[in-house]
Amino acid sequence: MNISQEKVDNLNTVVKINLNPADYQPRVEKAIKEQAKKAKIPGFRPGMVPPAHIKRMYGKSILVDEINNMLSDTLNKYLEEEKLEVLGQPLPKREDERKEYNWDFADDFEFNYEIGLAPAFEIDFTSKDQITQYIIKADEETLAQRVKSIRRAYGKMTNPDVSADDDVLYSELVQLSPDGSVFEDGISNTASVRLDLIKDEAIKASLIGLKKGDEVTLDIQAAYGNDAAKIAGVLKIDEETAADLKSNFKLTVKNVNRLEEADLNQEFFDKLFGEGTVTTEEGFREKITEEVETMMQQDSERKLQSDIYNYSLNKVQFNLPDDFLKRWLKATNEKLSDEELESGYNDFAKNLKWTLIANKITKDGNIDIKYDEVFNYAKMSLDQQFRAYSQQSLPEEQLAQYTVQYLQNKEQANKIFEEVKAVKVFDYVKSVITLDKKEILFTDFNKLED
Repeated sequence: MNISQEKVDNLNTVVKINLNPADYQPRVEKAIKEQAKKAKIPGFRPGMVPPAHIKRMYGKSILVDEINNMLSDTLNKYLEEEKLEVLGQPLPKREDERKEYNWDFADDFEFNYEIGLAPAFEIDFTSKDQITQYIIKADEETLAQRVKSIRRAYGKMTNPDVSADDDVLYSELVQLSPDGSVFEDGISNTASVRLDLIKDEAIKASLIGLKKGDEVTLDIQAAYGNDAAKIAGVLKIDEETAADLKSNFKLTVKNVNRLEEADLNQEFFDKLFGEGTVTTEEGFREKITEEVETMMQQDSERKLQSDIYNYSLNKVQFNLPDDFLKRWLKATNEKLSDEELESGYNDFAKNLKWTLIANKITKDGNIDIKYDEVFNYAKMSLDQQFRAYSQQSLPEEQLAQYTVQYLQNKEQANKIFEEVKAVKVFDYVKSVITLDKKEILFTDFNKLED
């Protein structure tokens, strides 16, 4: 066997493997004998089929399989020994794809593989690199919405005679024909119509002042701003049908529901924060502000990570073997069209560049990811998932057991590992560069572009 490398440029190389009969015949003969022991062929007792008979019947397919296995083993070992950092996977050279072999047992074979190489680059983040870190402050509108939401959550339901803004109309909705008559066998459903979700102000106004038994015609697409998900939820239909729906609906009020906000008194404060923790409206407001701004820290961190990602891609410049990678993407995604490849390649390349940068930072910064870190991160993620369905946390021991089971799945464990690695890479960059802290109102923060 002879294996050699012909470098095309710094990002592309070709590995050539030459095989002669002495290289592959022992493996093929061994495979034929093993097949003869297992084969069940009429006229022969189990395990007594002559190898020559197997060779005549299946010899070429066995030869092809063994040579392919040999090539894979040889190529992987060579790449490891040569310490080549490969992007994607080796691909047979285009000329080889059209080459026809006799697949005789005495042939010499030559195989050529194109290989895309990771670029060599350096990272030199210092304190001179500066990125803004936003400290988000709650604005009055956001605080008012949060206070209203909490008071309504602890409030009580009433049934006023006449509907007002923010009420809920428990209504029957019946599909209408273009002439305004009821659509025979059309869509009908009884549902709660929340006025705070109505996007069109004129339609919302038409739903205010209604009493039980009143009827109005509702343009449901305009009412919900063509939001197929919300329309599907109200009518109990699939989103695809909701998106194509053109009909108006007759809305008949069956009841008016109003959620009265809880009073700002000591009983309310104790329910929220524990007995005696908060005793005044001012203290309540301070607690809510603290809670809201703590949640906003997550938005700030996501923005900072996005800015570090983009800053790194702009600062650390290198090229990729684009032609090879496009060919590899097509080879490994048979359904990928040329148009999809071209439109999506830039995003793929950006993510690949970031992966290479993150790997370089991990190596140069001696960043080590320990099992305890992966375990605790997974446990925190699972705890957050459980809290989405229940206000009470799972007992610590039970949560730990769930985490162990979760990490036994290799794919899930790798996903958590990569997430922990990403957090540590971002933390490392933040420790090296200068973070320019800047206070900003939440409403202004939302106007910033990523």
